[in-house]
Amino acid sequence: MAQAAESKQNTSRSAMLALALIGAVAMGESRWSYSGEAGPPNWAELSPEYAACAGVNQSPVDLAEFVEADLSSIEFSYAQSGTAILNNGHTVQVESGDESAITLDGRVYRLLQFHFHAPSENHIEGVEFPMEVHFVHIGPEGGLAVVAVMFAAGEHNAALAQSWRHMPGADEKHVFDAPIAPADLLPEARDYYRFNGSLTTPPCTEGVIWLVMKAPTSASSEQIAAFADALHGPNNRPVQPRNARVVLR
Repeated sequence: MAQAAESKQNTSRSAMLALALIGAVAMGESRWSYSGEAGPPNWAELSPEYAACAGVNQSPVDLAEFVEADLSSIEFSYAQSGTAILNNGHTVQVESGDESAITLDGRVYRLLQFHFHAPSENHIEGVEFPMEVHFVHIGPEGGLAVVAVMFAAGEHNAALAQSWRHMPGADEKHVFDAPIAPADLLPEARDYYRFNGSLTTPPCTEGVIWLVMKAPTSASSEQIAAFADALHGPNNRPVQPRNARVVLR
């Protein structure tokens, strides 16, 4: 009984840590922006809490100059867990219940939420995509792992339409009538690139495992435009120097 209680407390502490790390996204922190004096070049100077934004292991990056590696498969255990959608002024985000997770290197990372950026934040060999989705997961000790999927302009995306059937305006939140399936937004091919990075928004915390799907999925030009309209402008941080990091594939 004591061990079970301690495990539950550790899980709760880990969740609280993750929420603190991504609080700027989740709560719509207004002290930073994607443009102007509070834009990305100045994030590290806006608050002592944002000092990591000037770090050497920042995200996003241009994925290139790959190192061949025997990457283990990501085991996706995604359920019908999307419960609500909100617009915090920086992104449109879908909250997840506790039912969805990935297993990576023998460790389970629970899905917290997924959110969108347009245009894409990460680039692949110099190519910028019109949109990108980030699935944010928390590990048993509070570490974060982000699965990223690129969107190419093309066919209408039914799963995206399901997530966005109530596209929220600024500071709005809609609870879904029935949970949605995050897995429907993943490409069929699950090969990926891997690198160590950070959150792409303040506080830009480093130590985040990035798993970028090689295969993009598609979205119609109308869907991409609808997201841009909801945010009233781009919400992508420019690519950051890779420095000494390697990108595994």
